[in-house]
Amino acid sequence: MHPAWLEWLLQQVVRPIRTAVAFLTRIPIAPRNVDELDSGRSVGFFPLAGVLLGLVAIGLAVLVRQRLPPWVGAVGIVSALAWLTAGLHLDGWADLGDALGGGRGDKERMLAIMRDSRIGAHGAAALILLLLAKTAAVAELLSLSRSSLFLSNPHPRLLLIFPVVARWVVVPLVVLLPYARAEGLGKSFNGRAGLTQIALATVLAGAVVAWAGTDALVPTGAALVAGVTLGGYVYSRLGGLTGDVYGAVIELSETVFLVAALVRW
Repeated sequence: MHPAWLEWLLQQVVRPIRTAVAFLTRIPIAPRNVDELDSGRSVGFFPLAGVLLGLVAIGLAVLVRQRLPPWVGAVGIVSALAWLTAGLHLDGWADLGDALGGGRGDKERMLAIMRDSRIGAHGAAALILLLLAKTAAVAELLSLSRSSLFLSNPHPRLLLIFPVVARWVVVPLVVLLPYARAEGLGKSFNGRAGLTQIALATVLAGAVVAWAGTDALVPTGAALVAGVTLGGYVYSRLGGLTGDVYGAVIELSETVFLVAALVRW
């Protein structure tokens, strides 16, 4: 038997963190017998999964900044993050692109398209354009970050926090908007998450943004506006969101953050 405080810590903190990281990345640390309560609690810890991805991004940036051209390094960073997330969010972005492009405004048709594992022309175009924009933005940030005082200038810090901000942006959409299907991969997260998870995710992401300084405020605001706008638009068409939409919001928020960081500079 664990002491009461340790049991609370394991159930309320450790299990949800492991669930969040295992769901949002390839890291195989999911606890046994994950249920809807674990999934709902994990939503508040989504930014922590972003921290892990950000550490990978900045670690790779340190390795390649003086050894490879920025574009080559950027391809490596974007590819590594795509691999670590198992392409989950990219798949959502492509599926949503197909649904919006080929759904003709019909809810059932759009939901059916998002269920289809095949990618269409709209989804392929959306995916290519997103990856080009993200890679170009990372390359430019790497180019701006080539001084010897690497972590003392703001650009690499932005590389660390953009996955954190994107995974915070999706949290209020998961909590506040209904799920568009009776079942689905994201349903368990939506059903049990509440305002506590929004507050927790905001505190965690806010701490990281505060560490990055005022240079992160404009990109963070831009990512929030872009993600909420996309979520709101899809909600107006479907009457709810899906797991694919959650992934698409994360991808769009990441890309808008990076591009807005360049505009800021």
